[in-house]
Amino acid sequence: MITSHHNPLLKDIRRLQARRRRGRFVAEGEDLIAAAEEAGWEPVHLLRAGENVDPDALAKVSALGSGSRVLGVYEERWAQPTGPVCVGLWGVRDPGNVGTVLRGALAFGAGSVAIGPNTADPYGPKAVRASMGAIFAVPVARVESIDALPGRKVALAARRGSVLRGPLGPGEEVTLLVGAEREGLPEDVIAACDEVAHIPIANESLNAAMAATLALYELHRVSEL
Repeated sequence: MITSHHNPLLKDIRRLQARRRRGRFVAEGEDLIAAAEEAGWEPVHLLRAGENVDPDALAKVSALGSGSRVLGVYEERWAQPTGPVCVGLWGVRDPGNVGTVLRGALAFGAGSVAIGPNTADPYGPKAVRASMGAIFAVPVARVESIDALPGRKVALAARRGSVLRGPLGPGEEVTLLVGAEREGLPEDVIAACDEVAHIPIANESLNAAMAATLALYELHRVSEL
């Protein structure tokens, strides 16, 4: 039983929570731990309050305001970007948006989410929580260039290009490029894409997570006959 928050393992978990160490990440709460188990992820460490760690000691390393009853440490996994639908995030600095994109990717069957330059860490605590367990089910890739992305590259840009339309045709492969709400995609990224498309909306813009989720729905939808 770990009783002191000065325990070496708990000190290491603090560093992981602050992302001062990489290669591993922390997931907190019964739902995330259950999602990891369902997806076949084995924890490096699993701490349960009252079982193998004192509740107060665990609370000291928790990133949750209310503390945590269970906490798992897992190895990061990085995949190759794959289709048939990949979401490429460029300059999306909000970890909550990154996590929510992962959640949308899982809901609408995306093959992967690619983390491009200047994008928040998908394994940071806020992104992991926002993913609601999708971090364990959706392959995550790291890319520096859109040349590494699969299929036809479609830049989502507010009020530019054609209206995005789905669903995908048989055998079709596409990567949706999504930027930050305010700045959008860099012009050089847009220019390097095969197509520019937008989601028709009444206001000025959508945040990255909303735009990606709507685009994924459009590509995933099946017409009802």
